[in-house]
Amino acid sequence: MGPAPLHTRSIIAALLVTVAGAACSSATGGAASHGPQPAISTGRPYVAADVHFMSMMVGHHAQAIEMSRLAPTRAASNSVRILAERIINTQQDEIATLQQWLRDRGQPVPETHAMGAHAGHGAGHQMPMHGMLSEAQMKQLEQAKGAEFDRLFLTYMIQHHRGGVVMVTELFGSTGAAQDETVFKMASDINVDQTTEIARMQKMLADLVFGSGSP
Repeated sequence: MGPAPLHTRSIIAALLVTVAGAACSSATGGAASHGPQPAISTGRPYVAADVHFMSMMVGHHAQAIEMSRLAPTRAASNSVRILAERIINTQQDEIATLQQWLRDRGQPVPETHAMGAHAGHGAGHQMPMHGMLSEAQMKQLEQAKGAEFDRLFLTYMIQHHRGGVVMVTELFGSTGAAQDETVFKMASDINVDQTTEIARMQKMLADLVFGSGSP
């Protein structure tokens, strides 16, 4: 068979150009469609240790807030009252983030109003959380006033904060944990804030016990 007529070859060439152009466009469009997906994806890897940390920290923060709410009417020192107010403001915001993270993932969401001053004790947890005050310690703090309240508040809040730092350490030591951006940021912020406040409270306590005794 001889070569195809000129007009036939022209038609075939045109078709090849069209097909090649469509394929190129398809490849380009496919690449573009895959590009933005990681940025808009809401899925983040998380493990059981993340859920445990975020859930337990709700109760841990709830007790710190209950302790701090005693300060305005019982503390002798203005510095203790200011510290307590800061703890309330910071940890209320963090509780909202903790609860929203759990809610978004279909996990049980602890409610702070059901926890009261003794959050974490008798609330269905298999074991007490690190640093949590016992009922006897909480009652002792509730009954104290003036300089005695300041001493107990600082002593017990140092205990409480140290427990929070241990919880963060355990989280970071768990396989696959803290890969989720919110979990990592929350744990990191808690670690920095509470470590800083421990140092501050230790100085306040030393000034109270060994200093002049003035507020």
